[in-house]
Amino acid sequence: MEYDLRQCYLFAHLDDQQFAVVEQMAHGAKLRDGQLFFQAGDPATHFFLVVSGQIKLTRLSMQGQEKVIEIITPGQTFAEALMFGEQPDYPVNAQAMGETELLVFESDPFKEILRGSVETCFHLLADLSQRLRMLIREIDNLTLQSASCRVASFLWNRWCLVKSQGDSFELQAPKGVIASRLSVTPETFSRILHNFSDQGVIRVEGSRVDVLDNEQLQAFTASDGKLAQIPPEKV
Repeated sequence: MEYDLRQCYLFAHLDDQQFAVVEQMAHGAKLRDGQLFFQAGDPATHFFLVVSGQIKLTRLSMQGQEKVIEIITPGQTFAEALMFGEQPDYPVNAQAMGETELLVFESDPFKEILRGSVETCFHLLADLSQRLRMLIREIDNLTLQSASCRVASFLWNRWCLVKSQGDSFELQAPKGVIASRLSVTPETFSRILHNFSDQGVIRVEGSRVDVLDNEQLQAFTASDGKLAQIPPEKV
């Protein structure tokens, strides 16, 4: 399993000696589709980097319903913040989505490396701060936005990532997983997609989404999913 660890913010600013320790520390793990990697409550002794595939982080409600907290994609790390807790446990379940490859790192040895790399500590704090802001924004979305707004925002953000290459993109996870991530039922998610399709804003074929009217889609991010009038652009 080959991966340039220097691409990861956790390792990009280490000196050569520190980086050599990290390389020796890392070991690979291959997961099959649907394999549970760890469960909530397991001791958090390691953190991870996704090389290929995806990891779904979930929690179970009191009724046994699965809530998707986050989907970790290639190049992203997870569980690194837990190394700073006293006797920490993983607060979520981690499950592979598709064939997945990870790099695994021990937390305690890496903490010793951090003691000698102030710059890496600042980058880690910056990343944690950004994630905190994202969580606050997500709470705002869940409490202030309608289901249609949340779905429209999800589609709009995905389109913004690929618009330089065209107006189409693939959903990177099953629709049921995306629905859980957006805190809507799968039925509601499908109904909203059909509504947007009927209004000529998007076209959905399997996992492929074609954005037909990006201005109207953007308008839906701040409305209830009904056609809105878009003011003309200023010349």
